[in-house]
Amino acid sequence: MPTQYSVAGNVATIRLDNSPVNGLGHSTRVGILADLRRALESPEVDAVVLTGRGEFFSAGADITEFGTPNAAAEPSLQTVIDAFDAADKPVIAAIDGICFGGGLELALGAHFRVATADSRIALPEVTLGLVPGAGGTQRLPRVVDLETAIDMIVHGNPQTVRRLADLPGQRLLDLVVDDDAVGAASQFARQVTGVQHLPRIRDLAAPDNGAVTEAARKQLHQRSRGSLAPLAALDLLEKATTLPFAEGLDTERRTFAALVAGEQSAALRHAFFAERAARTIPGLPRGIRSRVVETVGVIGAGTMGGGIAMNFLDAGIPVTLVESKSESLDRGIQVIRRNYQLQVDKGKLDAAALQQRMDLLTPTLDYVDIADCDLVIEAVFEDMDVKRDVFAAVDATAKPGAILASNTSTLDIDAIAAITSRPGDVVGMHFFSPANVMTLLEVVRGKETTDDVLVAAMETGRRVGKIGVVSGVCDGFIGNRMLARYQAAAKVVLNAGATPAQIDDAIENFGLAMGPFRMADLAGNDIGWAIRKRRYAEQPESPRDAISDALCELGRFGQKTGGGWYDYEAGSRVALPSPTVDSLLASFRASRDTALQTFEPDEIVQRLIFALVDEGARILEEGIASRASDIDVVYMSGYGFPRHRGGPMFYADTVGLDTVLTALRRVAPPGWEPASLLVRLAREGGTFSR
Repeated sequence: MPTQYSVAGNVATIRLDNSPVNGLGHSTRVGILADLRRALESPEVDAVVLTGRGEFFSAGADITEFGTPNAAAEPSLQTVIDAFDAADKPVIAAIDGICFGGGLELALGAHFRVATADSRIALPEVTLGLVPGAGGTQRLPRVVDLETAIDMIVHGNPQTVRRLADLPGQRLLDLVVDDDAVGAASQFARQVTGVQHLPRIRDLAAPDNGAVTEAARKQLHQRSRGSLAPLAALDLLEKATTLPFAEGLDTERRTFAALVAGEQSAALRHAFFAERAARTIPGLPRGIRSRVVETVGVIGAGTMGGGIAMNFLDAGIPVTLVESKSESLDRGIQVIRRNYQLQVDKGKLDAAALQQRMDLLTPTLDYVDIADCDLVIEAVFEDMDVKRDVFAAVDATAKPGAILASNTSTLDIDAIAAITSRPGDVVGMHFFSPANVMTLLEVVRGKETTDDVLVAAMETGRRVGKIGVVSGVCDGFIGNRMLARYQAAAKVVLNAGATPAQIDDAIENFGLAMGPFRMADLAGNDIGWAIRKRRYAEQPESPRDAISDALCELGRFGQKTGGGWYDYEAGSRVALPSPTVDSLLASFRASRDTALQTFEPDEIVQRLIFALVDEGARILEEGIASRASDIDVVYMSGYGFPRHRGGPMFYADTVGLDTVLTALRRVAPPGWEPASLLVRLAREGGTFSR
């Protein structure tokens, strides 16, 4: 049974027992309502305590039920909450652990709330393109200040009970304890037994604060990039302060119903399940155990190496940081310390935690100091000769059974592994810059990589807060291989007459965090130039990106040089139109006698995004990625693709693969053929998702 019912003294306890997270699926809702009626009808029961089991009070709705008959089947969550609200005996929610979404709405429907200080509560529906659908937007602002309600509902940020209990004027929590929430709630229940007028949150007033709402709305318009749910949530919070409770609740229900049926919520739910699916590695034998990783060596103390090291320090894992020169090592340590100090200055870290992290860091100029590390990650310059030297030294030093990982973003992992005497121990662990911030980790499986090494790389990534996706070996793996096609499509449009700003604006209005040219300037155009020069040497017959090469030959590497595709004033990251680039483009087009075209934003988006889709289809055909959803995770987590569109492959499914194919063929050069998988699926009316 998903609920357990018991009585001790005159207090009934309803315990949610629906593993693993006490989701509020239909059977659980049926159980709660039946147990509540049993308690209310029993003359031996004077009060009711509702609680969870393990680390969860409840993580909220069972989203696997969305779109099925069970989602709308009675009793709905609102029906259960109405029953709590109307109960003539005190109902006390005893919160210990995670109380999210519908779980918090359930607790808000109780008359009283007792919670342990370390419990975490949230209304994170916005992360699934939704708003709370059972009164959350109308009850929460009646018991906490509007700023906190906005943070929890509009931004979906969890809060600890400890912090909420300290808010001035909060009416959410009636009692906060260190442990044994159920015991404390049972004692509390006896104190409130016989209370004539049981308190209901719906009867409280939500203070109006138009200035707070308008400030939040202005910020959302700047940042939401077309995402519907945050603005809808803010509108509902405003209604909680201006409308009677029943009207606000009715508006919330209608808003939820519209969003749950919409494309954005479908995309965000796809993103949620795609990240779960990415943890599973197809084809592994049962019972494969991970190698143990308790100590880490990082080779290279530059931007990437320092950021990679911070991930492990944050997780309490000792790091030995190796550099070839003392000046480089000192500079890398200073950058790590400075990054932590910035967190201290912002109140995200205290001084003791900073020191704890730095105490876990061992800087060295000698490879011998990594001899006992369980995992060694190379993070040096993206050059095969440099990496060969590093891996030869690591192979000679690291202990037997150590995992040898490369942070390469494009190079051949199999060629790197062949340098060593133990290719089965070699794996790619491609962190994204800045490595201490970005969540994506591409785990690249070489042809010799052993299963336990692959599992260890994925599990280690999870320990340090990364979303891992397994990729096969090819130039650029999943993300950068697709990025090359995307950038090539952008250059075609640029060469034909569009400006960098027109292309970037179209892509950013579609929802990506940055367009291709602003992103290139941020990352450094010299990085792409180095990759292109390697590819030119390896494939002399391959086409040249002449306009980008010409830009780099002028020393315009982006923000760090004050100019790239745009100009930048000293100390500013604001991209300004560049007369130099305008002149370069005009000369380039004239030398090729280009017939200039004009492009509507929608066409620019189609050309670039559908190029991603076509390359993603080729990656699936070749087995570089196991699932289309893995490609979506890579692009949402590492490349700024809008989550509310679900990733490039899911987005292609929503617009229709026949539409994608037609658009690609319309602009294709002579002799070019789309991916055969895309052609087949479009012909069959299929999708990448199935």
